[in-house]
Amino acid sequence: MPAGGARLPLSALLALASAGFITILTEALPAGLLTQIGGDLGVSQSLVGQMVTIYATGSLVAAIPLVALTRTWRRRPLLITAISGFAVVNTVTALSHDYALTMAARFLAGVFAGLLWALSAGYATRMVAPHQHGRAIAIAMLGAPVALSIGIPAGTLLGAAAGWRLTFGLLSVAAILLVGWSLWALPDFPGQHGERRQRLSSVFRLPGIRPVLFVMFAIVLAHNILYTYIVPFLQPSGLDADADRVLLVFGVASLVVIPVIGALVDRRLRLLVLATTALFAAASLLLAAFTDQPAAIYVGIVAWGLAFGGAATLFQTASAKAAGAQADAAQSMVVTAWNAAMAGGGLAGGLLLDSAGAANLPVVVLAILVPALGVAWFARQGFPRASR
Repeated sequence: MPAGGARLPLSALLALASAGFITILTEALPAGLLTQIGGDLGVSQSLVGQMVTIYATGSLVAAIPLVALTRTWRRRPLLITAISGFAVVNTVTALSHDYALTMAARFLAGVFAGLLWALSAGYATRMVAPHQHGRAIAIAMLGAPVALSIGIPAGTLLGAAAGWRLTFGLLSVAAILLVGWSLWALPDFPGQHGERRQRLSSVFRLPGIRPVLFVMFAIVLAHNILYTYIVPFLQPSGLDADADRVLLVFGVASLVVIPVIGALVDRRLRLLVLATTALFAAASLLLAAFTDQPAAIYVGIVAWGLAFGGAATLFQTASAKAAGAQADAAQSMVVTAWNAAMAGGGLAGGLLLDSAGAANLPVVVLAILVPALGVAWFARQGFPRASR
């Protein structure tokens, strides 16, 4: 559909969302199948957990260099290459009996994920009119919360019942089918050439880019500090035995807010960023004050999920608007900062858990979110006022 069309190209946007779904499922699934994978490969559960770490590392180190290298390439062949890569690496993972080979495949999966995430938001905005950019990104990003709230629990159940290798094999089949869907549904776009292509350092200095990256990094860092170590945090309230239910509540809250974000993001980006950051801070304050009260914990979890569910849409929309024609380059920075915050949150949370205890995790989260809220308030170029 032409960019000026009034209707959203739903089939194409849902293809992008499906790519995101496969990406997140590939990344996080080993966390739910630690015992099965560890027993099969003959390694400890902690080593299986590094399958998630090395995936994030692949995305972290590859996103910016790959986008810089491929900025002149046509967009659809590049996106198809990234999706096809998932079919290959998940097949290797499903068939491998060697831990080193499995880890190499996981690293490459992260590389393909970094490229795919860097392309998705820019791809979505090029298919629609400017006033529809936010809604298009919201649909294209829908795969991530769906994977976290539904895909991971379902994949874990399937892996436990039928074997983890079958689960990764099905992910390969899904990627192959998605290649066909993408070839049919996605339009092709040229890369950037000549004067339209700026150096990445110049893109980083564009007005609004750095505040967007800072606020996003802070929010993802705060989220991952608490999310990674949610089970020890729940122990004083006695909810640690129901951690799966607590995470389901968080996932559902994250999912239900997506339509609201999608409907308002083009006109109320600044308000949404401020409101969700403040809501996350309020949730952290509630969790810090009532660590032993199950009812308060659930209220805090719901507020946290509502605040974080639209984060990917909000910050990818903000970076795309701030970067304009350089959206793909800006998205590579978003991917890098997001994965750095994920890795940093896991590391910082572990250090805090050992030194200060799980009860203090929400306090640290709140301390991170307050300056993020201040930066968002003053960053009027990164988070502009409502458009009319």
